[in-house]
Amino acid sequence: MTKHFKFKSAVNHSYWLDTVPQRDPFPTLKADISADIAIIGGGFVGLWSALNARERFPDAKIVILEGDKCGAAASGRNGGFCAPSISHGISNAKARWPEEAESLVRLGRENLDGLEADLNNYGIDAEFERKGKLNLAAKPWQVDSLRAMQQSYHEFGVEAQYLDPSDLTGFLNSPAYLAGLFEPNYATVNPMKIVEGLCSVTAKSGTEIYENSRVNDLKNQANSILLTTDNGSVIAKKVIVGTNAAVPIIRQLKSKVIPIFDYTLVTEPLSQSELESIGWEQRYGIADAGNQFHYSRKTADNRILWGGYDAIYHYGSNQSKKLYNRDESFARLEEHFFEVFPSLADIGFSHAWGGVIDTSARTTFFSGTLYDDKVAYASGFTGQGVSASRFAALTMLDHLENKKTESSQLRMHNAYAVPFPPEPIRYMGVKWAQHDLAKEDLTGKRSLLLKTLDQLGIGFNS
Repeated sequence: MTKHFKFKSAVNHSYWLDTVPQRDPFPTLKADISADIAIIGGGFVGLWSALNARERFPDAKIVILEGDKCGAAASGRNGGFCAPSISHGISNAKARWPEEAESLVRLGRENLDGLEADLNNYGIDAEFERKGKLNLAAKPWQVDSLRAMQQSYHEFGVEAQYLDPSDLTGFLNSPAYLAGLFEPNYATVNPMKIVEGLCSVTAKSGTEIYENSRVNDLKNQANSILLTTDNGSVIAKKVIVGTNAAVPIIRQLKSKVIPIFDYTLVTEPLSQSELESIGWEQRYGIADAGNQFHYSRKTADNRILWGGYDAIYHYGSNQSKKLYNRDESFARLEEHFFEVFPSLADIGFSHAWGGVIDTSARTTFFSGTLYDDKVAYASGFTGQGVSASRFAALTMLDHLENKKTESSQLRMHNAYAVPFPPEPIRYMGVKWAQHDLAKEDLTGKRSLLLKTLDQLGIGFNS
């Protein structure tokens, strides 16, 4: 007998799209124009760059060129977790950049404060809630990982509360988890409300936004950069590239990131009694400690967003839009959801969708410049771009101004970004690493391959 999955009744687009008013698209570029600053990409990176560029250069002509609709890619398809980190967490900073880990931790926390301040100052209601994050252990060895995480947090003065089984029930009542670690300084947002809010603010400031204006070519000229679209062109003095998971317009970046597909379900709204049945009455986000991990959070109307676990790489870095919907991943997510929350067996799902993570081999973003500092880029956020994109935007502007600031001089994002090998080695290597990560989740034992990658400063997670 064929099992009936509830996700089959869900709509296949991002829940966040239904939370913002539909607007008329910005115009398509259909002329040859010039600009002081041209920004390629209308997601988080491009929009934060435009906002901050206007603050620094109030009289500059600034244009944004977006190939689809602003926020149509990763910026509008993520879970809305807003981390106080630019380094993919404290443990990652400590392991990979120990000499500047203290600075990375501090800058990450300051960036989250700055993001909240920007939203408030510009009147952007993005449902920003700094209610914390609950990290969960489902296996005994993951309990050890949470203990180690708590120690790292303590070392850097970051508040975190370890929760044994009796304490955990006050945060979440689920048969799936053994222990937890609660960190209060963590936020969630509605990502499409950030996108639409930034679009509105930047457009009102005089920045020109062009949608459905994909940049097909970037050419270096004597004192400018020429950007070509299907129907027009821009000659710009400076260019910011914020295309992330999209096929890079810059040849040098094509092997530095790979697209990893991630999938998400959202439930129907839960009643207060249903929330009480799972012990989740506050509004913190949740993630478990596995390599193949789930993340979950509440929406403004008390739905549960439930995503993660599968991380799918398609041969040849294929990003076909048909891959945004994957029944196999949705089915696995649904099964896991009801294993974690058996008391919610009667709940249905309203939305099911996929998105692409721009994954770097170092698990953090990297940045730099080309063509005598006329072009700045940032990419490879590896699932942490909701907050780190703002920091990257500020860093790229420092690069374009040739400013020697603390952020622009960080070794973390200026260090060499290890490229992924060509196909078919790339595909086989990703599958091998994923196999070993899944095995570690089952056994608690790290393979020789993963240990070797650790020693080389190479990782594969989100």
